[in-house]
Amino acid sequence: MRLSSKGDYGIRALVDLAQHRGRGPIPSGEIAARQAIPESLVGQVLGALRTAGFVRSARGAQGGHELAMEPADVRMDAVVKSLEGNISVGACLDNPNLDSSGSAGQLHMWEDVRDAIVDVLHDRTLADLAERDAVTAGGRYSI
Repeated sequence: MRLSSKGDYGIRALVDLAQHRGRGPIPSGEIAARQAIPESLVGQVLGALRTAGFVRSARGAQGGHELAMEPADVRMDAVVKSLEGNISVGACLDNPNLDSSGSAGQLHMWEDVRDAIVDVLHDRTLADLAERDAVTAGGRYSI
């Protein structure tokens, strides 16, 4: 599995919103600047996260984006699936009709790998990521 830029940027945007929760709607430009997300893409990922129900947005001078859920209720497997689609580790799992040349052992191995990835993502919440990011950001400066 390889996380695309869309997935990476989406998770960064959610972490930013979790860390600034309670401050009202956050403008896209602020999120983009803090998280090093190109401004041309931040709106796209926030739109996808809004469609998936993780973010709510408000227009206007006081507008911006904020979490629609408690960070502890946002499971990372659901976030990744909303941004990337189904989690997969190989073509043999993407296409169940694909002849795997009789290698049932290999097919089961890749299913186990995928299931392990999904389990790890399911065990992590947005609150976990936001907390860990805040701890490790101690040496970074933001201007």
